Amino acid sequence: MFGRVIDDFKKSTGTALRLTSLAVAVAAAVFITISFLCAAAFVYVLQTYGLIQACLTGAGVFLIVALVVASFYIVKKNRARARAAEVAKSTAHTALADPMLVAVGVQVIRAIGVKKLIPILAVGGLALGLLAGRNTSVDEAPAE
Repeated sequence: MFGRVIDDFKKSTGTALRLTSLAVAVAAAVFITISFLCAAAFVYVLQTYGLIQACLTGAGVFLIVALVVASFYIVKKNRARARAAEVAKSTAHTALADPMLVAVGVQVIRAIGVKKLIPILAVGGLALGLLAGRNTSVDEAPAE
């Protein structure tokens, strides 16, 4: 059971590292391209309209680029969050459907006894309910 979790963690870490290195290379190339395009636009607008208009054009271009990049970031972040929730849901379902885990649960119930186990399960259920109710807002971004 833990071997699968560790393998998934290794695979996701390797994938994240490769994607990050590709993203850095693409970001550098896009930055250089946009810099030259902005320089060309600045020179053209400077020669045609003047200094103030050229500066405002450059600011507008960078604002548009920042908005596009931010929207891509938000879309990727939401997809990753949804994918992580789906994986966590399927992992929990797989663990509860495991016959060995059910057998261990039955043995624990036999060893402890039902009368002693009911208060323990009640406290565990209360703690689980408090933890589940604690992170109800999905819209909040984690601190980075």
